[in-house]
Amino acid sequence: MVATTYAGAVRAGTQAAARLHRDLGIRSRVEAHGGNVDVFGSIGALDLPLLLRPLQGLLGAYLNDPAPGILVTTQRAMSIQRFTAAHELGHFSLGHEPSLDDEGILRRMPMAGERAPKFQEVEADAFAVEFMMPRWLFFAHASRQGWTARDFVRPDRVYQLSLRLGASYAATCYTLARHRLITSGHVDALLETKPRELKAELLDPYRPDDYRGDVWLLTERDAGTRIDGSRNDIFVLRLKEHSGGGYLWDIDQLKDSGFAIVGDELSEPPEDSVGDNVLRRVTAAPPDDFRGLIELAEFRPWDPDALLTKLDVEMDLTGPEEEGLSRAERRSLLEAA
Repeated sequence: MVATTYAGAVRAGTQAAARLHRDLGIRSRVEAHGGNVDVFGSIGALDLPLLLRPLQGLLGAYLNDPAPGILVTTQRAMSIQRFTAAHELGHFSLGHEPSLDDEGILRRMPMAGERAPKFQEVEADAFAVEFMMPRWLFFAHASRQGWTARDFVRPDRVYQLSLRLGASYAATCYTLARHRLITSGHVDALLETKPRELKAELLDPYRPDDYRGDVWLLTERDAGTRIDGSRNDIFVLRLKEHSGGGYLWDIDQLKDSGFAIVGDELSEPPEDSVGDNVLRRVTAAPPDDFRGLIELAEFRPWDPDALLTKLDVEMDLTGPEEEGLSRAERRSLLEAA
């Protein structure tokens, strides 16, 4: 039964998302291995049919006749595809009537403080926000990255957080406030900075042909995690290099994976220091449709078997989702073959 008040609808959607997290074991898996909440994988785990199509005028749809199923557009960015899929999953989880969903689901999200015309839509919106961006996930990423509460009001940190959540920058800002981690005033201040500015600042002095892709900042803290990105993404690796002890990062390992190194710089130690460590800053563009494990190691060139530090990250950079089956379902079929 659909809630009859706005507060009740938000509560119902939030609780349904938390139940599904528990039933699918999502929290323990993400906290152990990093990454985001795999919306498309969760849909597959429920054996809920999902198709991706170039929908005209719609972001997605939930149908229940003759059987439940979800449609999601191929014509939007991956963060919007994920939120749309989570919204439609909410309709299914809450036993809703069929729904055709347009851009309104982005404008009326509970995190933005707006009211939807139907409580069924409020429930699905609240489900999508909680399913993709639960409070515990913010703390999981903050713990891994060494961020504190003050980092949640820094645009550069929030942008990197949004990438790891698999959400848009704006949605991440609003959800931080929804979880009472920042104030509405902080949201307004954060939104004054546009993601393009953050990308350009992080890439400087490199200038890509365009800024459609995201720019990920990776450090040793990202070791062992998973990145779900898009074809145009670029990576900046900021790595401590213990050159004073003869240790160097082997960037050739990144080249062997097909990445183009478009920047490689070392920070200068203080003038009066001797043998200090340096900061290695490598900017790398992945090959088309990269999916696989990248492994970098820091070692002495004359003793490559004695590793000091290792950075291994599982990447799927084939987003956004394309027409047909989702990437999660294709991976599942390949593993079962």
